[in-house]
Amino acid sequence: MDALSGLLDGPRARGAFLLRSVLDPPWGMRIQDESPLSVITMARGDAWIMRAGEAGSRIGPGDVAVVSGSSPYELGDQPGRKPQVVIHPGQRCEAADGTELRMTGQGVRTWGARPDGATVMVSGTYQMHSEVSRRLLDALPSVLVRPVEPSDRALIDLLVREMDSTEPAQELVLDRLLDLVLVSVLRSWLATPSPGRPGWHQAQADPVVGPALRHVHGDPAYGWTVSALASTAGVSRASFARRFGELVGEPPMAYLSGWRLTLAADLLRQGDATLEAVARQVGYGSAFSLSNAFKRRYGVSPQDYRRR
Repeated sequence: MDALSGLLDGPRARGAFLLRSVLDPPWGMRIQDESPLSVITMARGDAWIMRAGEAGSRIGPGDVAVVSGSSPYELGDQPGRKPQVVIHPGQRCEAADGTELRMTGQGVRTWGARPDGATVMVSGTYQMHSEVSRRLLDALPSVLVRPVEPSDRALIDLLVREMDSTEPAQELVLDRLLDLVLVSVLRSWLATPSPGRPGWHQAQADPVVGPALRHVHGDPAYGWTVSALASTAGVSRASFARRFGELVGEPPMAYLSGWRLTLAADLLRQGDATLEAVARQVGYGSAFSLSNAFKRRYGVSPQDYRRR
């Protein structure tokens, strides 16, 4: 599996929370539901996403925003709008004064005071970290806003239409549509030169670094060295290391270690393999060596990571 396939193979929604919000200015909400990933698009009107320490991002009609990481953020009709609603884990909703609110309103998966509000926002939220791979969260910026491609528009329209349905297995259909929307947006982002794209994506097409990346991603458990990777491109060790650092943004062995640990994180979440088996699968000689490296990178032991 190459790096791009590994990234886009990640999202697997299970009972994702999907909601159409119909709003009238002034409006503001604080999202602190601790979800790992959310997808937001505007069917009508626009909105601003604000996160502490970051510049606000505007979402206009025809834009899709991907919000990653579990830290809180705010949505409003303009920057700095004071939140009137707070969304907690489990989609529990409160007014700013702490009064419990119920997400009821205009029918199936729709919330709002009236059907013809000035702003219509559609959001889909991945509920659990096990639904999103660590490698995807590591690659994404905190807030990614993209204009909708024509092909994406049809997919989003289908998602919105399906939200009104109450057919059997509807939750499963919506989960897969949300995954497709996310993958389509990410593929468009990666294909367009823009700030914030991961360095390895550009490097995949490089005649020196590209073959090494494919080897690392195809067989991460192999005992790769800088010399062995340099030989795959037929260049010297020094030339390869320099070129790799320039394009990817980190040394070859640091990248290899990071890739192995992201794979380990995914395996720990998605299965019940022993730590020893995970270590062998991703290229560590023992559970002990994997545990030490894992704790240095993520701040918790593999066992604690799996429990969380």
